[in-house]
Amino acid sequence: MPFFNSAFFRYVMRHKFTQISAIFSQHELKKRWRLLQKIFRILCLVLGCWLIVTTITLVSASSRPVDAVFVLGGSIRREIYVAQQAKQYPQIPILISRGSLDPCIWLIFQRESAPKQNVWLENCADSTFDNFYYGIPILQRWGVHKVRLISSPSHFPRAKWMAQILFGAHGIWVEPEVVQEKGRPANREYWWKTGFDISRSLIWAVLGQFNQPKCSSITKLTDVDIEAWQRQGFKCERQGGVGMKGKGAGVKGR
Repeated sequence: MPFFNSAFFRYVMRHKFTQISAIFSQHELKKRWRLLQKIFRILCLVLGCWLIVTTITLVSASSRPVDAVFVLGGSIRREIYVAQQAKQYPQIPILISRGSLDPCIWLIFQRESAPKQNVWLENCADSTFDNFYYGIPILQRWGVHKVRLISSPSHFPRAKWMAQILFGAHGIWVEPEVVQEKGRPANREYWWKTGFDISRSLIWAVLGQFNQPKCSSITKLTDVDIEAWQRQGFKCERQGGVGMKGKGAGVKGR
């Protein structure tokens, strides 16, 4: 009988302990759920305020004159076009993101008698996403509010959507400008590539507010050592119609 009473007592105690643990767990879950709801509401509020401020900034920037020209690398035709534009608007800074080789761009501006003082070459980017990843912090340091985006028909609309997302998230209005290419473009656009780039652009639009990546390879066009490039040799796109002849020089076309 004592053994039965002892076993019964242990059973009752275990049952009560289980009930208490269950009640405690439910209470903890409710507390955590309420905390998550509170955090979610705060995040929504912060996001909403950010969107309102960004929208107001963009509307204001849309009526301003263009502060800078941003050229997406990929075709030397874009650099020829922007060199011609530089003659008309020498005061507007130009950022060429991963374009042709530095001496090729230098030669294009030299041939067009275009000013080189306000032109910078960014050579860190390896993709369209990288163009914006490294380019936006540079434009922000310049205090840009409205940018003219230079690309080609084969590159739109992916580049335009990415620009509107990423530049827009930083309060920079985008004015796209299309440069016609000659012949058949080398790059091809795929729906999955567009979807992937737009998806990560939406993510980076938020994360990029807290991170300012820096490119370690930015060159002012006036600092390009054309003589050193001539000695080592280089090649430019055939459409550019530029190149060097003679010993140790680059060859036209590629």
